[in-house]
Amino acid sequence: MNINQNSTSRRQNRTKEHLKQALIELIKEKGYHSATVKDIVDYAAYNRSTFYIHYQDKIELAEDLLVSMFLGLEASVGKPYVPGRKVYTSTLDAPSFNIVSYIYNNRNFFELINYHDTLPGLYTRFPQTILKIYQEQFIFETINKIPVNMDYFKRYTAYGFYGLLHHWIQNGFKETKEEFIQEVIDLTKTHIYSLEFIGNN
Repeated sequence: MNINQNSTSRRQNRTKEHLKQALIELIKEKGYHSATVKDIVDYAAYNRSTFYIHYQDKIELAEDLLVSMFLGLEASVGKPYVPGRKVYTSTLDAPSFNIVSYIYNNRNFFELINYHDTLPGLYTRFPQTILKIYQEQFIFETINKIPVNMDYFKRYTAYGFYGLLHHWIQNGFKETKEEFIQEVIDLTKTHIYSLEFIGNN
C-alpha cells in the first residue's frame, strides 16, 4: 500500500513540476497574461483534465510555483551552518553562500525577474524572502560592535544583497557563481564582523 502511495505521490509531484516548467517557459515566450491553461498543458504534453486534478487554474499554479521556489530559497540558506555557532566573516567561503548556488541552480526560474509580464508577486516576494531570511534566521554583529538599529541594518543588508543578485541575474550570470560569491563576501566583510545562524525557530 505504501509503495503504491509513494509511487502515486512521486508521479503527482513529477506532473506538477512539468506544469511549473511549462509555465516558466511560456512566460518567457509570450508573457504570463497571454499564457493559457491550454498553452500550459500543450507545452507539458498533458491533457486539461490532468491539469485540473492538480490546480484550479493558472493562478493557483503560479502561486504554487512561487511558494515552492521561495520555500526552497529559505531552506537553502542554513545548509552550510551549524545552528548557534558564530561564524566570522573573515572565514566565509563559497559554500557559506549556498543561497547563491540555489539561485544559480534554479536560474531558469529566477530569470523571470528579467521579464515585464512575469509571475504576479515575483518582484516583491523575492526581496521580501531575502529580508525574511535575515530577520528570522540570523543574528549579526557589526564591525567593532558599532551599535545600530538592527532592524534597519538587516533591511539595509538584505535589500543590498537582493540588488546584487538582481544585477547578476539581469546580466545573464556574467560572473561565475564563484566570482559573484567572492564579491559578496568582500562586501560583507566591510560591515558584518560575525553572523550566527539560528534557523527557523
